[in-house]
Formats: sequence, structure tokens, C-alpha cells
Amino acid sequence: METRSNHVLVGGVVLGLLTALILFIVWISGINDGRQKQYDIFFQQSVEGLSKGGVVTYAGVPSGEVKKIELWDDNPGFVRVRIAVNEETPVLQGTTASLQGSFTGPSSILLDGAKKGAPPISDEGPTGVPVIPTKTTGLGALLTSAPVLMERLATLSERITELLNDNNQNSVGNILRNAERFSGTLAANGPQVDAMLRETRVAIQTAGRAADQLAAMGETGNKILAGDGRAMIADLRSAAAQAKSSMAAVDAALGDARPGLQAFTTQTLPELGQLVRDLRVTSEAIGNVATRLDQGGAGALLGGPKLPEYKPGKGKE
Repeated sequence: METRSNHVLVGGVVLGLLTALILFIVWISGINDGRQKQYDIFFQQSVEGLSKGGVVTYAGVPSGEVKKIELWDDNPGFVRVRIAVNEETPVLQGTTASLQGSFTGPSSILLDGAKKGAPPISDEGPTGVPVIPTKTTGLGALLTSAPVLMERLATLSERITELLNDNNQNSVGNILRNAERFSGTLAANGPQVDAMLRETRVAIQTAGRAADQLAAMGETGNKILAGDGRAMIADLRSAAAQAKSSMAAVDAALGDARPGLQAFTTQTLPELGQLVRDLRVTSEAIGNVATRLDQGGAGALLGGPKLPEYKPGKGKE
């Protein structure tokens, strides 16, 4: 009977110790939960490989764990992931969450991008806890874009297949043969091509020297214009000014002489014409007098011409 009571006592002590240990573990876990903050992350992509209890890291440092994974009731296109991170983790404005996948192990959640001096993310989201925005990077971005990439690869392969049909293969073969002939012709005419290139180089050098000479001529002209040219231009301007004043004087003289010229034209010229006519008549009269003197002497001026003497002739028989 005494042995039995000892066993009961030992069993009771062991059971009490186990109960105390369980309560201690629960208490410790409660304390740890009290030092953590919970956030929600809404992924619009597959979270395959991520499981409850998965690791949450901040810039690669383990900082928490995944508490819950479920579809969001308001929009099944999003997966809601509830995480709990240590209280000292700097989940500030600018922090983003990304899914880090792995081919060999479970996926994890990476937090990064916090800005120094920014306030913490504290605004409650639609589920009652703050929401950390997502960023698609790494394997997640590759998995997200994989369908589009595969579709583009399929389209590219179809176009390549269409491009490399029998007709196009013949055309490509002809192009390659033409290119081979051209390269052979170019190789055969290598010396001529080299000579042409040398001549082109000489022509370019000659053109360069000519350009330098033109530049030198331009500089010389500028120097001339800057030196003696200025004095010459000043003389030309002075001569032009004198010519201009001389023309003004001539115009003034012509303006003063214009009334006399008009009077000469309207009065003197008609009188001179009449005088010339009178002189012509006088010269004709003098000519007639001279003719008479030559023919009849001075008496011709006093009377008419002498009649011939009459001599009676013989009558008709």
C-alpha cells in the first residue's frame, strides 16, 4: 500500500512539472507574441512554395514569420498573407515586400526599401492591420512574366518557321552565294581598291590644305580690312561725300539757269531764225547785184539791158 502511494505521489509530481512546463512555454510564447507586430501583404501572383511558419527577413536578416495564407474574400485575385515581425524591425514608409522563391527549398518573404527618417507604416488596412505594399522581383518576377514570355517565344518560333520555308531558304541561299561572289570580286580587286583609297586619302589631304589656305586668305583679308582697308574705306566715303555735294551744287546751278534757258528757247531762238532768213535774202540780193556787174558793168545797175541793133534784111523774092 505504501509503495502504491509513492507511485501516485511521484506521478503527481511529474504531472505537475509537465503542467508547469507547458504553462511556462505558453507564457513565453505569449510574451514573444506581445513583442511582435502584425502586417498584411496582398500578393497578386502565385505564392507557391510559401507556407505558414515561413521565414520573413528584413534586408536578409530573419525578422519574423508567416502567420496566415489565404485568398482575400473581397477580391480572389489577391492572396492575403499575414506576417508577424519583431517590434524593433524598421517597417517604415517606403518598405516593400517581395516573394523570394527557391527551386530547392520553401519560399520566404523579403522586406526592404525603408527610408531613413520616414514614419512607420501604421495606417490600418481593410483587414484591421497595416498593409505593406508588394514589389515583384527575382524569381517571383520571372514566374509572373513566364506566361507572357512563353507566348512571345511561341510567336517567335512560329515566325522563324514561316521565315525558313523552302522558298525563303532558296532566297537566303542565293543571297549567301551573291555575298560570296561579291567578296571574291572584292578580294580580286584588292589592289585597285587600295589605290582608290590612297587617291581618296590624297584628295582629302589636298582639300584640307586648300581649306587651310582659304582660311589664311580670309585672315589676311580681315587684317587688311582692319588696317589699311579702314583708311581706304574712309577715303572712299569722303570722296563719295564730296561727289554728293558737287552734284547738289550742279543741281542748284541748273535750277538757277533754268529760267534763262526757257527765255532763250522761247524768245531768242525765233529771233535768230528770223535774222538768218533775212541774211539769206540779203546775200541773194548781193549775189544778183554781183552777177549784173559782171554781165553789164556799172550801167546795168542804172537801166535795163540794151536791145540789139536792127538790121533790115533782104525780102523774099
